[in-house]
Amino acid sequence: MTKNGNLKRRVRARAAKTGESYTSALRHIRQTIPGHPAAKSVRLAVAQTSLFDDPRDISGLQASGMEMRRLMRDAHVAGAQLIHFPEGATCSPNKRIMSETGPREIGISDWSRFEWAVLREELDATSKLARELEIWTVFGSAHQLSSPHRPHNCLYVVSNRGELVTRYDERMLSNTKISFMYSPGKIPVTFEVDGVRFGCALGMETHYPEVFSEYERLDVDCVLFSTTGESPSAAPAFAAEALGHAASNKYWVSYSSHAPQSVAVPSGIAAPDGQWLAQCGSDGVPAIAVGNIEIDPERTARLWRRTARADLYMPHRVHDDPRSDGRNTF
Repeated sequence: MTKNGNLKRRVRARAAKTGESYTSALRHIRQTIPGHPAAKSVRLAVAQTSLFDDPRDISGLQASGMEMRRLMRDAHVAGAQLIHFPEGATCSPNKRIMSETGPREIGISDWSRFEWAVLREELDATSKLARELEIWTVFGSAHQLSSPHRPHNCLYVVSNRGELVTRYDERMLSNTKISFMYSPGKIPVTFEVDGVRFGCALGMETHYPEVFSEYERLDVDCVLFSTTGESPSAAPAFAAEALGHAASNKYWVSYSSHAPQSVAVPSGIAAPDGQWLAQCGSDGVPAIAVGNIEIDPERTARLWRRTARADLYMPHRVHDDPRSDGRNTF
């Protein structure tokens, strides 16, 4: 048996004995191998929050901020280094409330209805708490642009020092968003926490595998995908795609949606094997789920897939053989 085969046998034996996941057992086994590179790890909290959809409502904007900060404190107590919130965690503006011709008709959004000053107060309070708790905080919001441009639907990334280090803007917008509400983003966004590389996706982008394969090429270890979930009936498809992206790209995916969607699929952390590592409750209640994102330093399966996608099979193809070219004989 090869050296790699022996390692796999030892890992499976430990996992069967201890009940650990394969990834956890692999990490413990490798710690006993002299000179082996240490696995990277980040403790991640994924949140599901209440849905606030009226940006004219000052008390609602304040309540969303307070709820986010309560969950940040819960994540800090649980030892999380990063907390990930849904799309529009601060407020997910309702297309009918925003419509100039609404609410019966969906038309061009009137963004003067948004209480931007109140939002800014909540953003500042959230950044301040991130610094106090020393926790990275990634959350969905609307990002105001210069007039007359529409806002971006975005994810803000606030560091454990309370600094806004980057922002991801949703690129693959829905028909309603692009027609009436938002300006699309332009680029993928990555950042690192303790050597673990994260990418961001948003809204309905789980429907687009090219977004997730692009992050694989950018060498991310985990994609933070935030969504409103649209409706409980749509949530299973979004979650199934998140699991599929994790398995096909061999990286972690954090899936964060609003609490009302949890009755169908709660927020959770998808492992590279396409299974849930942790999930929030399915009772419609705002909550967090916490798990360790552990990165295999060798990532042999992921490296093999990159090799396979780079014309690996071309020199092995058979040409000018009638038994290969003909498709109408057994």
